[in-house]
Amino acid sequence: MCRIYAATDPRSCEAVTRSVRLHGMVTSIRLEARFWEILDEMAAREGLTTPRFLSVLYDEILELRGEVRNFASLLRVVCTTYLAQRRREAAPPLPLPA
Repeated sequence: MCRIYAATDPRSCEAVTRSVRLHGMVTSIRLEARFWEILDEMAAREGLTTPRFLSVLYDEILELRGEVRNFASLLRVVCTTYLAQRRREAAPPLPLPA
Protein backbone atom coordinates (compact mmCIF):
# COMPACT_ATOMS: atom_id res chain seq x y z
CA MET A 1 0.00 0.00 0.00
CA CYS A 2 2.77 2.46 0.83
CA ARG A 3 4.07 2.25 -2.73
CA ILE A 4 0.96 4.11 -3.89
CA TYR A 5 1.96 7.04 -1.75
CA ALA A 6 5.74 6.65 -1.94
CA ALA A 7 5.56 6.66 -5.74
CA THR A 8 3.75 10.01 -5.82
CA ASP A 9 5.39 12.46 -8.17
CA PRO A 10 7.45 14.80 -5.95
CA ARG A 11 6.31 17.76 -8.04
CA SER A 12 2.80 17.26 -6.66
CA CYS A 13 4.17 18.00 -3.19
CA GLU A 14 6.07 21.17 -4.13
CA ALA A 15 4.62 24.35 -2.71
CA VAL A 16 3.33 26.81 -5.29
CA THR A 17 2.46 30.40 -4.47
CA ARG A 18 -0.22 32.24 -6.43
CA SER A 19 -1.34 35.83 -6.04
CA VAL A 20 -5.09 36.39 -5.97
CA ARG A 21 -7.47 39.22 -5.15
CA LEU A 22 -9.68 38.35 -2.20
CA HIS A 23 -12.35 40.74 -1.04
CA GLY A 24 -10.62 43.57 -2.90
CA MET A 25 -7.10 42.91 -1.60
CA VAL A 26 -4.24 41.16 -3.36
CA THR A 27 -2.76 38.33 -1.32
CA SER A 28 -0.58 35.28 -1.89
CA ILE A 29 -1.69 31.74 -1.22
CA ARG A 30 0.85 28.94 -0.90
CA LEU A 31 -0.40 25.39 -1.47
CA GLU A 32 1.06 22.17 -2.74
CA ALA A 33 0.81 21.76 -6.53
CA ARG A 34 -1.72 18.93 -6.20
CA PHE A 35 -4.14 21.18 -4.31
CA TRP A 36 -3.85 23.81 -7.04
CA GLU A 37 -4.72 21.12 -9.62
CA ILE A 38 -7.86 20.23 -7.67
CA LEU A 39 -8.83 23.89 -7.22
CA ASP A 40 -8.33 24.48 -10.95
CA GLU A 41 -10.66 21.54 -11.67
CA MET A 42 -13.26 22.81 -9.21
CA ALA A 43 -13.16 26.29 -10.73
CA ALA A 44 -13.51 24.91 -14.26
CA ARG A 45 -16.56 22.88 -13.20
CA GLU A 46 -18.09 26.11 -11.91
CA GLY A 47 -17.23 27.92 -15.16
CA LEU A 48 -14.85 30.27 -13.36
CA THR A 49 -11.16 31.03 -13.39
CA THR A 50 -9.36 29.80 -10.32
CA PRO A 51 -8.75 33.32 -8.96
CA ARG A 52 -12.43 34.17 -9.41
CA PHE A 53 -13.49 30.88 -7.82
CA LEU A 54 -11.29 31.59 -4.78
CA SER A 55 -12.66 35.11 -4.51
CA VAL A 56 -16.26 33.88 -4.58
CA LEU A 57 -15.48 31.18 -2.02
CA TYR A 58 -13.73 33.69 0.24
CA ASP A 59 -16.67 36.10 0.06
CA GLU A 60 -19.15 33.29 0.79
CA ILE A 61 -17.18 32.29 3.89
CA LEU A 62 -17.10 35.90 5.06
CA GLU A 63 -20.85 36.08 4.61
CA LEU A 64 -21.49 32.82 6.48
CA ARG A 65 -18.92 33.10 9.28
CA GLY A 66 -17.91 36.77 9.42
CA GLU A 67 -14.21 35.94 9.12
CA VAL A 68 -11.77 33.71 7.30
CA ARG A 69 -9.21 32.46 9.81
CA ASN A 70 -6.85 30.29 7.73
CA PHE A 71 -7.83 30.32 4.08
CA ALA A 72 -5.01 28.03 2.90
CA SER A 73 -6.01 25.33 5.39
CA LEU A 74 -9.65 25.76 4.47
CA LEU A 75 -8.76 25.30 0.79
CA ARG A 76 -7.03 22.01 1.55
CA VAL A 77 -10.13 20.78 3.40
CA VAL A 78 -12.38 22.02 0.58
CA CYS A 79 -10.28 19.98 -1.87
CA THR A 80 -10.62 16.79 0.17
CA THR A 81 -14.35 17.40 0.57
CA TYR A 82 -14.67 17.86 -3.19
CA LEU A 83 -12.77 14.61 -3.87
CA ALA A 84 -14.94 12.71 -1.38
CA GLN A 85 -18.08 14.07 -3.05
CA ARG A 86 -16.80 13.05 -6.47
CA ARG A 87 -16.08 9.56 -5.16
CA ARG A 88 -19.62 9.26 -3.76
CA GLU A 89 -21.09 10.43 -7.07
CA ALA A 90 -19.02 7.88 -9.01
CA ALA A 91 -19.82 4.96 -6.70
CA PRO A 92 -22.46 2.51 -7.90
CA PRO A 93 -25.68 2.72 -5.92
CA LEU A 94 -26.00 0.34 -3.01
CA PRO A 95 -28.52 -2.45 -3.52
CA LEU A 96 -31.82 -1.99 -1.75
CA PRO A 97 -32.49 -4.39 1.11
CA ALA A 98 -34.75 -7.29 0.19
